Amino acid sequence: MNAIELLDIIGTGETSRVQFKREITHNDAMAAEIVAMSNSLGGIILMGVVDKTGEIVGIDIQSNINERIANISTNNINPIVYITTEVITIDNETSSKILVIHIPEGTNKPYKDNNGAIWVKQGSDKRRVTDNNEILRLFQSSSNLMADEMEVHETSIDDIDENEFAEYFKKEFNKTYEERGLNFEQALKAKRVLRNKQLSLAGLLFFGKDPQSIKPAFTIKAVSYFGNDIAGNQYRSKPNDLRGTIPQLFGKAMDFLMSNLDSIQTSKSFNTQGKLEVSPIALEELIQNALVHRDYFKNSPIRLLIFDDRIEIISPGKLPNSLTVEDIKFGNPVIRNNQLVAFSTHTLPFSGLGSGVKRAIEVEPNIEMINDIQGEQFIVKIPRPQKK
Repeated sequence: MNAIELLDIIGTGETSRVQFKREITHNDAMAAEIVAMSNSLGGIILMGVVDKTGEIVGIDIQSNINERIANISTNNINPIVYITTEVITIDNETSSKILVIHIPEGTNKPYKDNNGAIWVKQGSDKRRVTDNNEILRLFQSSSNLMADEMEVHETSIDDIDENEFAEYFKKEFNKTYEERGLNFEQALKAKRVLRNKQLSLAGLLFFGKDPQSIKPAFTIKAVSYFGNDIAGNQYRSKPNDLRGTIPQLFGKAMDFLMSNLDSIQTSKSFNTQGKLEVSPIALEELIQNALVHRDYFKNSPIRLLIFDDRIEIISPGKLPNSLTVEDIKFGNPVIRNNQLVAFSTHTLPFSGLGSGVKRAIEVEPNIEMINDIQGEQFIVKIPRPQKK
């Protein structure tokens, strides 16, 4: 980084990835700032710049500030955050020097200060995390914990639809579990559906008799609006909560889309079957993507919304780790729910890891994808053809 680049950053002001500090007032306070950035997207702390105002006062390079920062990142944070630093001279009358502290996004979240507090960035400020689900999502972002592999309390083998599981097992192995020398319980354990006498979340969502009786938020809220405003209260199709296993939710979501979208006549012949206005291939891939790759640590439904000019599919949870929209467009996946992906390959028209979004874009190139980091949701917008 050079002086001109640094001045541009200072001129822009503090953000979720840029923090100003005139000096170190207390080791614990500095540790909290480093923890917040490392638990979020990483960033830089500029020492020698006044908080809020951006006034450049510089640092005393004869002091031990660099060593002190290194000690804080090692001794006041758990696990250790590995920072890098550099000193930039600002070419003004005083030749002020700024210490730039580079903080990477952590790979072993959640990071804590010496008091056991977990901090994350909230805009240009930070906030303490106390919600258990949010803490679990931090573990998940470092691949230290998978929501779909966790046991669901107060469930048992009695909550499994034996016929659904038996059918799945035969599809995967071309033999029944009895033919493989297993009883029902042994087969459930072999597929990690049953763990410690409780169902895994993936097992409940794929083979449960009534998943929403245990996890009521894991539905699809489907609405078809008049107009183009989500705040509207005029509906073509009354708001509807779709329930069932993931394969059932997929089927119901596709039925909802097929019954609420238009068909376009492609031939002058009256008897020719119309073509759906939006590619069914794209819709299939994007609905599957929402069901299989959403964040199941967020206790909220998928939203499937039809407007006059577009379709929106809103999935709980931002993209995992450092995955970007460009990454998924080019087929570079990061798997959030390994077990759900495994079950999907035998129960859904699943096209493979990373290829579903690419396939959707090939047939509907105007699809817009938004990774809403602050709102912790992933939004897909599929334009509908203008009506003449």
